[in-house]
Amino acid sequence: MAADRAQQDALLELLNTTPVVHGVVQDQLADPEAAESWQRAHGGSGTPAERRHLLQARDGLQEVVRGSLPATSLTPLLRGVTSRPHLSPSGVSWELDAPAERRMAVEAVLAWSALQETMPGRLRACANPECRRFLLDRSKTNKGRWCSMAVCGNRMKARRHYQRTRDAAAG
Repeated sequence: MAADRAQQDALLELLNTTPVVHGVVQDQLADPEAAESWQRAHGGSGTPAERRHLLQARDGLQEVVRGSLPATSLTPLLRGVTSRPHLSPSGVSWELDAPAERRMAVEAVLAWSALQETMPGRLRACANPECRRFLLDRSKTNKGRWCSMAVCGNRMKARRHYQRTRDAAAG
């Protein structure tokens, strides 16, 4: 299954629902109403059960992408899920067969897996240690380090510049 751009973007948006705001980690899906709205905006039903599975997928995927957990830790999210072939004049497509409340979570894991296959190493955590966001580097050089050049990239470059000038003045 190749993740299309919309699936990639949805995965990235899910991973980035726990940003650091004014030094404090925020969970944009902690509030049931906000989570329901997010779920519906991303094709879900907005149910509490769906949210529970989605949070499990998000938290697990964040740890896997950061390298804190092995990919096999995502296995429980895929238990009992199957994919069925569907034949049409344009060829074979695969239809996901997952319980409705787990569909969004399963789709997130499948989007991550497709990215691992088609764009290995391009989905990663922001290089700013004070940031919890992720980036998907679509550049030719694959050298992107920041979730946002305007925020984290600029901040980190300014810190390095300040440290260099301070070290030069002291030395």
